[in-house]
Amino acid sequence: MGKLLAEQEAECLDPRIATLFGYHVVQLGLPCRNQDFLRMSPARNRVVVGSGDDCTGIDLQADSHHLPLASDSVDGMVLPHTLDFTADPHQVLREVERVLIPEGKVLLCGFNPWSQWGLWRLLRLRSATIPWCGHFFSGKRIQDWFSLLGFELEEVIYLHFRPPVTNSPIMQRLAFMERLGERVYPLFGGVYVILAVKREVTMTPLRSKWRVKKRVLPTAAEPTMRKVE
Repeated sequence: MGKLLAEQEAECLDPRIATLFGYHVVQLGLPCRNQDFLRMSPARNRVVVGSGDDCTGIDLQADSHHLPLASDSVDGMVLPHTLDFTADPHQVLREVERVLIPEGKVLLCGFNPWSQWGLWRLLRLRSATIPWCGHFFSGKRIQDWFSLLGFELEEVIYLHFRPPVTNSPIMQRLAFMERLGERVYPLFGGVYVILAVKREVTMTPLRSKWRVKKRVLPTAAEPTMRKVE
């Protein structure tokens, strides 16, 4: 199940990550299979940031809520299920907005609660295993958070419409659900992928619509001289 999901996510993310140009691209967090999605990016510097005791595949160990990166310094960021397994997703997105340059891109994927995966999570609510211990925020909520931070949404994709079955032969038989889901219920895929761009807010000075009128003082009548004949 996890291998199939990872393959579908890579198939969706790789061509989009290949468009993340610039000097610095950051992957914030590692998925369960320790995938390095940044291998497809043409950026000069590719950094995988992670936290925890296991530093395998991590270039920089740091707290995602307080990134040791300068403001307006990163050209693109990839968040593979990062918000699903963080204590304060709002703070993580604020940090993403802070470190991204204007017009920088962020590519995020997360588990969809309005799917068969979300239903299975409700049935296993007390499970401490991944991914059922995650938050499962809806794609609409993530889009609202992006909008509040000044991001413009470029693309939203839903994928993996099969149920979370661990039996490989059954998963093979359910392959038809992928095509069916894309056509019939495209918003109920197990995973969503969101591509957003940080827009720069420009301050346009506005001319005042009112003016201070000059005070007009009455002038005294000046004497006139007449020629007397």
